Amino acid sequence: MPIGDEMIRGISGGQRKRVTTGEMLTGPARALFMDEISTGLDSSSTFQIVKYIRQLVHVMNETVMISLLQPPPETYNLFDDIILLSEGYVVYHGPRENILEFFESAGFRCPERKGVADFLQEVTSKKDQQQYWYLDQEQYRHVSVPEFAVRFKSFHVGQRMLKELQIPFDKSKTHPAALTTNKYGQSSWESFKTVMSREKLLMKRNSFIYIFKVSQLVILGIIAMTVFLRTKMPHGQFSDSNKFFGALTFSLMAVLFNGFAELQFTIKMLPTFYKQRDFLFFPPWTIGLVNIITKVPVSLVESMVWVVLTYYVMGFAPAAGRFFRMLLVFFATHQMAMGLFRFLGAVLKSMLVANTLGMFVILIIFVFGGFVIPRGDIRPWWIWAYWASPMMYSQNAISVNEFLSSRWANPNNDTSIDARTVGEAILKAKGYFTRDSGFWVSIGAIVGFTILFNILYLLALTYLSFGSSSNTVSDEENENETNTSIPIDEATNRPTRSQITLPFQPLSLSFNHVNYYVDMPAEMREQGFTESRLQLLSDISGAFRPGVLTALVGVSGAGKTTLMDVLAGRKTSGSVEGSITLSGYPKNQETFARVSGYCEQTDIHSPNVTVYESILYSAWLRLSSDVDENTRKMFVEEVMTLVELDVLRNAMVGLPGVDGLSTEQRKRLTIAVELVANPSIIFMDEPTSGLDARAAAIVMRAVRNTVNTGRTVVCTIHQPSIDIFESFDEVLSLSLSLSLRHTHTHTQTHTHNIYIYIQKMQITHCCSFYSFCL
Repeated sequence: MPIGDEMIRGISGGQRKRVTTGEMLTGPARALFMDEISTGLDSSSTFQIVKYIRQLVHVMNETVMISLLQPPPETYNLFDDIILLSEGYVVYHGPRENILEFFESAGFRCPERKGVADFLQEVTSKKDQQQYWYLDQEQYRHVSVPEFAVRFKSFHVGQRMLKELQIPFDKSKTHPAALTTNKYGQSSWESFKTVMSREKLLMKRNSFIYIFKVSQLVILGIIAMTVFLRTKMPHGQFSDSNKFFGALTFSLMAVLFNGFAELQFTIKMLPTFYKQRDFLFFPPWTIGLVNIITKVPVSLVESMVWVVLTYYVMGFAPAAGRFFRMLLVFFATHQMAMGLFRFLGAVLKSMLVANTLGMFVILIIFVFGGFVIPRGDIRPWWIWAYWASPMMYSQNAISVNEFLSSRWANPNNDTSIDARTVGEAILKAKGYFTRDSGFWVSIGAIVGFTILFNILYLLALTYLSFGSSSNTVSDEENENETNTSIPIDEATNRPTRSQITLPFQPLSLSFNHVNYYVDMPAEMREQGFTESRLQLLSDISGAFRPGVLTALVGVSGAGKTTLMDVLAGRKTSGSVEGSITLSGYPKNQETFARVSGYCEQTDIHSPNVTVYESILYSAWLRLSSDVDENTRKMFVEEVMTLVELDVLRNAMVGLPGVDGLSTEQRKRLTIAVELVANPSIIFMDEPTSGLDARAAAIVMRAVRNTVNTGRTVVCTIHQPSIDIFESFDEVLSLSLSLSLRHTHTHTQTHTHNIYIYIQKMQITHCCSFYSFCL
């Protein structure tokens, strides 16, 4: 199964995260640092991965440090030591068994039904700390993060650690792996062969792109042949040269532009390359050299296709030697263009900037290529650009190859040009080389440019980095919001259905015996699967009701997002079987799209507008034209209040991880952009993924406010804490082999019914504080 991307069907987000973890575990490293490896994973997968890593640590004596967001209790209990960081301070660093003792000594106790990891993330927060104070005989006093750090140094765990640090390390106990003598796991030659093998595989799997490029050349060549047909191309006289110059220049531009795709190829591979380069998978020059070598046959084929198609049909010099010399020019030019665009892609890194600057570079080298402006007409202060233009040498080479042939050897009758033959006169008038040696000088210059661009490309891969975030994102703690903690399921003075400006019709969505099939992937057919279709959903039935918050849970790859896409009508391929009804009527996608919203897992917003402008723009586009301007603006204000974005109305959205809104604020903005369309049914794909416990609680509070308006809301979730899980009203659980549904209210006492139901199925005993999604 391919990894996939935005345009290629592949594995799920959670499975991609597991691939990343496996990629790091397979190397020779003995010290591993893993950042948020559970993001997008279900609780079961997270537990199994951390359990394996724990065994690896204990058996192989490795050192592993893992940062996690919202770790479920069963996963948290696998760790030996805990490092709790807050505001840049180490609040605690020591055995997991002593961390609750430390906070109890400071006056804070974790409730019985509270996950310890969630407690640790909230107890240092000014907004959430007071609820954990347990010393009734003493008045609560906020304990700041620096105070916690000072208290830890006097705690017995901190004292023991300080004593250990004061004792110099015994060098005789140093592990041999701590001082490696090899920078890479393989020799340079072995790394080169491995990278070459992978590049051949990628070219094979991306063969459609190369076939498309050749097809594009064929179509363009056919068009060019009909425009510059040899029967309409007289030769031998000075006046006949214009059409030949046009045909030669057009051919040159076609080959030059054909190399432009290398820009996109380079930029697309950079994120993966930088990750693997920084982890010393291979020397940087290996992948650059492999890219250069593997594209040589591609360049030769594309050049041959163009020359074979057009050379004789356009009526160029018929000598076989000149045919092959033309092929050599186009091949060298194509190689030069690919080297140039590879270099630009490696330096600019951004598709938008690279495309813009790439077209600018093409125009510059075209203007000074000798065809638009002859050398004699160029101003003295721009003559350097003429000699620095690679296209000038390509233009010289193909012009010398054509006009010094015997067809243009007639005596020159134009006394204003000092030349023996018509061909030399034509070349001299354009400022081109007039001797046959000029052809080889031009070829040498083109090869020189090719080598220069490829060397610069290798240097860029070796020394440049992908860039890092320099600006901080907006923090919820710094906004003018309430300073008290609000439970997820508590009323928050947000608009209810009776208070909203625009009415909507509450609708229920039911589905019965839903099956979803896609074409069997070629990889699976090669492995021996004989079926023509692959079933992704098997006999799924259920219903989503107004005013009810439904959680869609299951392991990674169980089909949660697929089910939501099928119900929302977002699948454009495959076949769907079964019945889907909307309040008893068969679902019609055209009308259903008007009453439904879909919040994707990735929060995609324009970075250069404010929160208010983003929501208002969505309202202008998606609300009916019958809604007047004042009502539309009032509704936008109500939606912003509903999702608690009113205090951020003038904040710029910004770029994720660079500036602007934080991750959970972007999640709420995504919900608001969908809510402003006034839908009756809203689908949300993993609204809490990538968030810590407190940020997830803020998002879920906005989701609960949405449900309280009477809308039908369905969410897929991974690794929910007990507080988040109990904020849902109903649960639809999917697995790879079955689906089950359990209905309950969002009070703590009824959650126990789920555990009883699971235990009746003879499943291993589940502790009441463990994640149900395990």
